[in-house]
Amino acid sequence: MNLDAIKKKLESMQKTSNGGSNNNSSNVKRFKPTIGKQTVRVVPFKFNKEFPFTEMKFYYGIGSKKVIASPLNWGEKDPIAEFGKQLRGTNDKENWRLAKKLDPKTRIFAPVIIRGEESEGVQLWEFGKEIYEAFLQMAADEEVGDFSDIMSGRDIKLVTVGPESTGTAYNKTTIAPSMKTSPLSNDSSLIEKWLEEQENPKDMYKPLPFDTIKQALQEWLNPEEDEEFIASDGKLEVAETKEEPKTNYSLSSKPAAKKSKSDQFDDLFEDDDVPF
Repeated sequence: MNLDAIKKKLESMQKTSNGGSNNNSSNVKRFKPTIGKQTVRVVPFKFNKEFPFTEMKFYYGIGSKKVIASPLNWGEKDPIAEFGKQLRGTNDKENWRLAKKLDPKTRIFAPVIIRGEESEGVQLWEFGKEIYEAFLQMAADEEVGDFSDIMSGRDIKLVTVGPESTGTAYNKTTIAPSMKTSPLSNDSSLIEKWLEEQENPKDMYKPLPFDTIKQALQEWLNPEEDEEFIASDGKLEVAETKEEPKTNYSLSSKPAAKKSKSDQFDDLFEDDDVPF
């Protein structure tokens, strides 16, 4: 593990905090902490030996799609991110609030061995920023260091409590390093197997086509088929219905002959120079 890279990632996260799935593979072994205590070992990542964590961005509940993996994960253009950038290019507070709602959520994946379940091989553990930052702080601590080292690393102790303790509908997991260092395994053949037989999280998902994601965004913005966009003077505007307030957004460089809702929405994505 590259500890310098770990420290830089931790610094960037701290600065930031201060200021249907896409072909999700069901064959991949996934680890999900259960209520109580468990012990895991983070394994060096086959696809990036200097950094065992993989960050991916997802959207939830956009249109008819329960989960959308952002194309940015593969260096491709993301219509939702482009739209959010346009919203932030205005001085309208409502647009900024909407842009924040459209920000993708970051999820992190790490290859782990579950102590007591070594026969299951390497499993992928998916978690959020809180656990991620705890891992980075752990690695940046000189008294802990590279907990993924196959010979002198450390097991990670997990404590998970349920909704009755969290006061929410979700469990909460906290992590801490073992006080003692230990090898990943005393069996060198097992270590070799675990280092080789791993899944790349980015291969578990495939980016949806640009137009498919754009359509999901349009459905989310305008759930009623008879709603219309209003565009004038290059600003995002609100169209209100008589039945109930409904927010519709559009960008246009100048007033023009009335277009269909789909045509007006397509106009938002005509600029190919957006840096995504």
